[in-house]
Amino acid sequence: MVAPQQTASQHNFSLIMEAKHPQQKLDRHLRRLRQYLTKLNACYGLLTNGHEIRIYQNDYPKLTLLFSCLGEELEDAFPEIYQLISRSSLAKLNELDLSDDSLPLVDISPIPTEVSLDNGEIIGAIAPPPEEAKSDDQSSPLSNQPAEAIDQENSVCWNENTVIDQSSDNIIHQLNQIDPCEPLPEKIMKTIAIYHHKGGVGKTTTAINLAAGLANLGKKVLLIDIDAQANSTFAVGLIKFQFEEEDYLRDNNVYHLLESGELNFIPDVVRKSCQFNTPEIDVIPSHITLIEKQYNLVPNSPSRFRLINKLELVTDQYDITIIDTPPSLDIYAEVALTAANYLLIPSDLKPFSNQGLASVKKFIKQIDENKLIRGQSPIKILGVLPSKISTNSMFLKHTFPKQKRVIPDHYQLPLMDTTIYDRSALSQCLNQSVEEDDRIIPQPESIFSYAEKTPSANVAAEEFENLAQEIISKIGL
Repeated sequence: MVAPQQTASQHNFSLIMEAKHPQQKLDRHLRRLRQYLTKLNACYGLLTNGHEIRIYQNDYPKLTLLFSCLGEELEDAFPEIYQLISRSSLAKLNELDLSDDSLPLVDISPIPTEVSLDNGEIIGAIAPPPEEAKSDDQSSPLSNQPAEAIDQENSVCWNENTVIDQSSDNIIHQLNQIDPCEPLPEKIMKTIAIYHHKGGVGKTTTAINLAAGLANLGKKVLLIDIDAQANSTFAVGLIKFQFEEEDYLRDNNVYHLLESGELNFIPDVVRKSCQFNTPEIDVIPSHITLIEKQYNLVPNSPSRFRLINKLELVTDQYDITIIDTPPSLDIYAEVALTAANYLLIPSDLKPFSNQGLASVKKFIKQIDENKLIRGQSPIKILGVLPSKISTNSMFLKHTFPKQKRVIPDHYQLPLMDTTIYDRSALSQCLNQSVEEDDRIIPQPESIFSYAEKTPSANVAAEEFENLAQEIISKIGL
């Protein structure tokens, strides 16, 4: 699942349509429409509430409004709409010649006209059926091949007996197979550690919502919680048990990846987040017992490299791994940073947090020495992320600019462009719960899921979406 610019998106003529209730404002749904377009690799989206019709083009990472009219004007506007999104017009927009026999306009993977996403929503996907797309002169690149031609060297060629998996992941995969004879690019999973010595700076909030934001942008995400406080594990909905005998994580968590090089690999430990985000993300959970068990790992040198070794076995299954680390210099932090390609440092930019940056840099140098011995590249510091920043206007005008200047000037560290402000929605989304059998069951949500039902949370959701897009830009994902 990749962003449109990273595929042959100019060959994709599909249109996503989403209809909302007449009382709903369309502006509230632009972020979700952009996510649909990105995940389904579609360039154009039609959004309507009956009163108004809009057509957007997906100029990732933003939407460009191409057309808008009122509902009662729709009939008169049909010629203009046709000029925008008819098959021939889309080809013209993308400077393609439909008469060019080399274009893969036929033999593409069969695409259902109705797509069901993980959250149960149904959206329309308009695309020419395979029967209509086939040309009469059979002059396509595959026209001379037998109908039973199958996948060779990652080429995608479907026969009449092909079974189409209707799950959203497989549909998205099919939609990304634009050119049936073009090999897929080699996947290189990127690993980011979220780390700072100072606690309370928003590490867990950053880790879980960044993971959700990347998943919303179509990336396959693995979240690893290697902090004994297990805050990320709770936040993604995996701690719902009330009594110790119901604890299903004690004997199957991140520690078990580290205790043995021959047992307990990532597929054995990974779990899906529970009602946390749409789509859900894969999670390696943590547990409070990590505190006492760390003494088993300290004298065991190979344990420091078992996480990175086991991550290398699943590089073809994920685009990105996010690791939530403990605010310490213990072995778990060492393991996380050893496995990481990149480092993101959340900080509230206050004096105590800043004083910890010097020791963070020193710790990274020690980790890089070990990585160099193993032939690994050093960690790339993405930057210090201003997080939990006050929204007070006087603070933002006078104090915050000075705090930001300290990071590059005094600590010689880059500063992220995105700022995560201290908003109540970020705590409220994690404090959601449901009543079940006279018990209150925690049901935390990502800021994106929470914003779907709480419009006031959209500002916080936008900040994390901006962070996800900045991360993608910086690591070239």
